[in-house]
Amino acid sequence: MRPSRSRITLAVTAAATVLGTVASVGTATAAAQPAGKWAPFTRCPVDAPAMLGADGLDRSPQCVVSYATSGTIKLGNTTVVTGNSNLQMGVVQNADGTSTVVAPEGSIIADSATVPGGLIGLMCPSDIPFVTNICKQLTDGKLNKITATLESAGTPSEFDQIAGVLTDMPIVRIPVRIKLENPFLGNNCYIGTKSKPIVLRPYNADAPEFTVDRFNGADGTPNEDDGDASRLNMLGSTQVDDTFAVPGASGCGLGLLGVIDGAVNLKTGLPSAAGKNKLTLNNTQTHLGGLFAPGTVAPDAGKVLSRYWHGTAN
Repeated sequence: MRPSRSRITLAVTAAATVLGTVASVGTATAAAQPAGKWAPFTRCPVDAPAMLGADGLDRSPQCVVSYATSGTIKLGNTTVVTGNSNLQMGVVQNADGTSTVVAPEGSIIADSATVPGGLIGLMCPSDIPFVTNICKQLTDGKLNKITATLESAGTPSEFDQIAGVLTDMPIVRIPVRIKLENPFLGNNCYIGTKSKPIVLRPYNADAPEFTVDRFNGADGTPNEDDGDASRLNMLGSTQVDDTFAVPGASGCGLGLLGVIDGAVNLKTGLPSAAGKNKLTLNNTQTHLGGLFAPGTVAPDAGKVLSRYWHGTAN
């Protein structure tokens, strides 16, 4: 059954499920371990000024986590199989129906992805003499291997509060870049940059299952009748974006005047225009947690949320 518009409005940026999509992201940093229904929100930025300052009336604070275990991303001629990905951020719901993202650095983490074919697949064979010499040295698997790491290239924006539980509607705008790592590529090889990022606008290809849990905020235990906290669950949808353009690689090859950049771009078909690339994320799982009735603790809703989260986190 399709959820009512009132529940959709409550869901707000559960739309942000898509932020956990995409290729690969670096190694996770240490995270807290909240208890009970708070458990998925291991990195919620509850102490960020915008979250703490949310009063519960004009501004209501929430935690968002979105994750998936598999997917693919096609950039030009190259398709990478993705592994675990996990987004965590805060969202402040505003009284006018808009929302403000509170996304600290490192909000997206996931398994690193291995580029199929490695460096050989990425730029060999080549008629560029310098590149040809590199290709001849790639018999060693360690030298050939390339990993791709997705990084934020700006602040997410343009949330659609309704799109998160519907289909075929862009949910959020996400600027990203992808770092390619290999000894021959140097330490500054990227597809996309902060000034010219890959901009993702994913949507639900199918509708997620929508449920609501009510629980005690202080300890995370279920309490469907009187719990003062709630968690919205949007589960099982496939997230897709086939509208984004991909710029060419840059900064590759230890500063050799763009020679390696050109070889990578030629073999992989970059830059690649909108419509020739595709992101698919399987079985996405999104949870949005916050106070059940934030207005009842105004003007301290943000502080109460922070206290609850810290009270259960180890």
